[in-house]
Amino acid sequence: MSVPTTVRLLLVGLGNLGRRFCDLLVQKGPEVEARYGLRLVLVGAADSRGWAYDPAGLDPARVAALKDAGRSVADMPGGRPGRPAAELIAQADADLLCEASPVNLRQGAEPGLTHVRMALDRGMHVVTPNKGPLVLAYRELHDRAARRGVQLRFDGTVAGGLPALYIGQRDLRGATVHRIEAVPNLCTGYVLELLAEGLSWEEAQARARAEGVLEADPSFDLDGWDAAAKLVILVNGVMGYPARLEEVERTGITALSGADVVAARREGRVYKLLATADRLPDGAVSMRVAPVPLPGDHFLARLGRKQMGVIYHTDIYGTIMAAIDEPTPLPSAATMLRDILDIYL
Repeated sequence: MSVPTTVRLLLVGLGNLGRRFCDLLVQKGPEVEARYGLRLVLVGAADSRGWAYDPAGLDPARVAALKDAGRSVADMPGGRPGRPAAELIAQADADLLCEASPVNLRQGAEPGLTHVRMALDRGMHVVTPNKGPLVLAYRELHDRAARRGVQLRFDGTVAGGLPALYIGQRDLRGATVHRIEAVPNLCTGYVLELLAEGLSWEEAQARARAEGVLEADPSFDLDGWDAAAKLVILVNGVMGYPARLEEVERTGITALSGADVVAARREGRVYKLLATADRLPDGAVSMRVAPVPLPGDHFLARLGRKQMGVIYHTDIYGTIMAAIDEPTPLPSAATMLRDILDIYL
């Protein structure tokens, strides 16, 4: 039997996705080693309160338990309370960074963008579900990775666990994608479904917040910024057009009333926050995010309250449609495992 390849991981960000990724290392680690010959070793982890590093490996179950108890990974033996994650990335001996810090488009995608740059410059592969760095520095980060001969993977930045980017980039090779339609934001779909059932805006937001779907500041989702950011990544990655966030014509769902949503449903139409991209004759791409009352038989209209989907319209492969049901953040966290396997296999 061949000797497994050891992959030394750093994990920055221990929120919903980071904690679940630790659980996955415990749950799937033995299977990954047996099936693929990869031994995934978490050597360093960081949260907003500090970091811990052990070249022999941290116990991911212990990391997850600390976070579930409201504590910091810096409370582990040898931890560094109050120290920034960038310090860990600069010092640690590791092969790959999993960057799962919160999205922060309002402040230059920091600190995630700095983390990704540092890791690439140190010769580490990077996997990330953090869309901020890719939205603001897509080409730059790819050029950095190419110069250092390392890989940058970010399948989890679009539509949770749905392999939307992999489908578009890999499985549609050779095709020209003329149009993309997507419902890449789970939160707005959830709220719109509740409004369609007759709940008020206040009731729908309270239910979504209680379910963990809606953040304390819901504007990033409800005003369409999240969907627009994901569309920018899709257009860059699949259409090959250097899209920027400011090019997206964006309208959120907050101007809709519950009565609007209910009335549309009675007429057989379903409101979705739809992200679209259309290739223009001059090679540019027109991008739009807006609530649209889709016909009831439209593929994306049939998505449930915790589902997301994408449609690719191509010249040679017909129309490709894919969707995901994501009742918990686990599939989004699992994209980091998928990206790691894509790099090493």
